[in-house]
Amino acid sequence: MTNAATFEGVEKTYKTGLLGRGGVPAVRGVSLDVPAGSVFGLLGPNRAGKTTLVKLLLSLAGPTAGRVTRLGEPARHRDTLARVGYMHENHAFPRYLSAREVLHFYGGLAGVPSGELTGRAEKLLERVGLADRGREPIERFSKGMVQRLGLAQALMNDPDLLILDEPTEGLDLTGRQLLREVVAESRAAKKTVLLVSHVLGEVEELCDELAVVVAGKVAYRGNLNALIGPAGPQRRPLEAALRKLYTEGGQP
Repeated sequence: MTNAATFEGVEKTYKTGLLGRGGVPAVRGVSLDVPAGSVFGLLGPNRAGKTTLVKLLLSLAGPTAGRVTRLGEPARHRDTLARVGYMHENHAFPRYLSAREVLHFYGGLAGVPSGELTGRAEKLLERVGLADRGREPIERFSKGMVQRLGLAQALMNDPDLLILDEPTEGLDLTGRQLLREVVAESRAAKKTVLLVSHVLGEVEELCDELAVVVAGKVAYRGNLNALIGPAGPQRRPLEAALRKLYTEGGQP
């Protein structure tokens, strides 16, 4: 099976201090693959390196060493970005734009043909429950409504790789169910979903495989059953397994 994303011996150090003579290592020798067609979880404590890995995958930063590929091409080849959807936990949409205008704008950036923008936008506004609010400026939207719009924006280009970064932040129960349905639809279509989340129930329910990053290194990579055991009375809580990884930084 091909990979939707790979990290091979990746290092990333952010320069600090006068003239950039100092440095803070964020990622240290990460080798990791995200299989195509999977729902893959990326977990870790705060400042573990998860955000840096996502930035490297989205070409928002370059590695200090090592190699990153996205959809079979080096991440520095930006053409494949048109096949990626990204949903952030804190959106920076221009507040004066309407929901419909946001989708048209970001769809255009992602290379959606102009003749398809309106149809896709209307369909997605309906899908995320905002069909009746499409003309309103998003400065009137609640946090949950902005999150729903963010999900629609991430889906505008029908991505082969969908990256969900803390996607349920601010969503109510209906919104969380919508997200689960979108993930299930992506899996059925053999698309790839990379889920970055602190909500352990989501990871257990949705992910086929996962990686745990601690202090910039991969502490675990594998399927959920290998980490916590198969379903049944002997299955241990994911929280307990993660706590051990976060404390010891190695295989549980």
